Parts: sequence; structure tokens; C-alpha cells
Amino acid sequence: MSEQLAYVILTPYSLYKSRTGGILSRLITRTGLDLAAARMYAPSAELVTQYAERIISTNDPQDRKIQELIRQYILQNLLPDAKTGRRRRVMLLLFRGDDAVRKTRSVVGSFSSERRGGESIRDTYGDLVLDSEGQVRYFEPAVLAAPNPEEAADKLRLWAKYSDTDGGLLENVITYQPGEWPQRTLVLIKPDNFRFPTGRPGNMIDFFSRTGLFIVGIKVHRMSTAQAQEFYGPVRETLRTKLKDVVAAKAKTGIEKELGFPIPPAAEQQLGDLLGPIFGDHQFDNIVRFMAGRAPSECPPGELEASGTQKCIALVYEGVEAVRKIRDVLGPTDPSKAPPGSIRREFGQSIMVNAAHASDSEENARREMGIINVPENNFRQVVEEFYGSL
Repeated sequence: MSEQLAYVILTPYSLYKSRTGGILSRLITRTGLDLAAARMYAPSAELVTQYAERIISTNDPQDRKIQELIRQYILQNLLPDAKTGRRRRVMLLLFRGDDAVRKTRSVVGSFSSERRGGESIRDTYGDLVLDSEGQVRYFEPAVLAAPNPEEAADKLRLWAKYSDTDGGLLENVITYQPGEWPQRTLVLIKPDNFRFPTGRPGNMIDFFSRTGLFIVGIKVHRMSTAQAQEFYGPVRETLRTKLKDVVAAKAKTGIEKELGFPIPPAAEQQLGDLLGPIFGDHQFDNIVRFMAGRAPSECPPGELEASGTQKCIALVYEGVEAVRKIRDVLGPTDPSKAPPGSIRREFGQSIMVNAAHASDSEENARREMGIINVPENNFRQVVEEFYGSL
């Protein structure tokens, strides 16, 4: 087998109906492929028209009538709104691995008059409704994918070509009622969810969908050590001071056990003052290592800014009271104190390995989005590294 790139595009309707998590879970768990990149698009008429022209293929096992339906669907549902000119949201997921196109297409599925419910993504999330005379009354493909490696390459080059102008952190794609003031907030699905192919990232996105918020940015990101230091920098001083009493109590217990004499309260406090900052710095290094793969002391000279070894997914959610709504679904930092039904209660393990991060204010959301650089076009970078310059 040879390594390939494969793409899956979530349609505007799939995004609107918050089916993102379920679709992603199936793709990750059933293909076993590496999620190499992801990007939100608000495609222009030029991109949509060129993509639609490439849909009909003699090498596609899908029936020609279905291909025509998909082409018509793209022109009707991905073009900017004819009345308002507002562009529509789509999400492009990029997978890499052996036989990636066939594996992805197998999970996506094909439309047939003899469909089996629930087996493929299109079985579950797509619709093809015919009337008594066999005419199409309603059609929703749920996702779009290439039928073979050659067409995957051609279409990926096309989407990469428009990835700067039509993709990134989307603006003006959601309609709000008068008096509604939307916020934006950042979510990080942390590295512990990517140790092996699992449905956890998609399952968490399903949890966040309860908020009714809209995804306007997505990025597969590998934090550098420098980014992790900056991102979690505000926590460092808290750790140095907050843990003094915990460290003092543990040190007191250890000394009394090993040396056999009691430690008076004043000496215990001194132990906390001495060891608390050291222990706090140690815990901070553990956080940086967890997020980036290496603590600062483990980085060779000049590699603090290099991409880390740990993968996370960055998502930007938009909507009214976005910060509060996301934090409510996420739950408190300590999973043991999180309420049932929250993400950290369901997926977290410890205060550090707690499944996901969410900004706690609009100000911090802006700061954190700047560090992660969600609009950065690593999708195009992956495509160009694989196929060569566009």
C-alpha cells in the first residue's frame, strides 16, 4: 500500500444540524487514518463552480444519476446565498495514510435503492427521498469525498488553491437577530484524545453541539514548547503559590516518617514557602510537556518554536454567550468535581489530563486564538508537501 491523502467535506446542512462530531468519530475510528489537517471554508462562487465541474467521473462507482444529483446539490447549496450574498460554511477534513481514499470512501458510503440503515455516513446522515414515480423529492449527501486517488489529488489542489481566500477563521457567515451580540471562544481537544484512533474527539464535539453555537474555525495543531509556555503562562504563578500548602503537608509527612520527629507549624509553613514555587514550576513543565511533547529543559537550542509532537484540535465557536455556554458543557478543571453529563466528567482523568480546554473570557479567547493562530493555513502546507507546489 502507498500513502495517500483523502478529503471529506461536511456540507452546510451537516454543520447546521451539528452532525460534525458523529461524522468525525466514524472517519477516525473506522479508517484508522491520521487526521492531518482541517479547515473551515466559506467558498466563493468560483471555487464552487470549479468543484462542481469536477464531480462527474467515469471512474466513480457511484451511479451517474447520483453524481448528477451531487453536482446539482453543490451548485444549489454551496454557492453563496442568492438573496443575501452571504457565503455558506463547509468543513474540510484531510486524512493521510495507506489506501486513504478507498478507506475514506468506504466509510462515507454511496447512495443506492437498496441502502442499509446506519452502515455508512450517508446511510445515517444523508437522505435520498423518491416519490411514487421514482423522482427525487429530497437529496442531502451529508459529506463529499473523492472516488479515487487521482481525483482526490485534483480536487485537493483546487481547494488548497482557494484555501487562503475562501478559508480560515470565517467572518459574517452567521445571521443574528437584532439585539443579539455574538461572542467567540476557543476550544482545544487535548492530546490525550489522540493516542490511538478513537471516537473521543468527535464525541466531545457532539457534547459541545448542545450549546447551539456555530463552528467558524478549526485547525489540527501541534503546539510548540514556546506556544505551550505562552498559552499556559498565566497559570504558572498560580501553581507556584496555590500549591504551597499541599507541598508543605506532603513534605511534613515525609520528613516525619523518614526522620522520626515532628515538624512544628512554623517549620511546615517554611517548607511550603521553599518548596511550593519549585513544585509549581515542576507542574508547569508537566503541562507544557503534555501539550507539546517536551518541556523547555528538554528542547535543544533553537527548537522551542518547532512544532510539537502532540496533536490537538482547535475549534472556534461563535454565538450568543459563547464563552459561558462552552464552559458549562466542559465542566470544572478537576474531572472528579465535574457534574454528570459534562465533558470533563465523561472524558477527563485528572486535573491535567482533563480532555479539553475552553477560554474563560472573551479577552482570554482572543489571546489564546492568537497563540494558536487558528487561521494559519497548514491544510495547504500538507497538500503542497505531498503533491508539490500548486
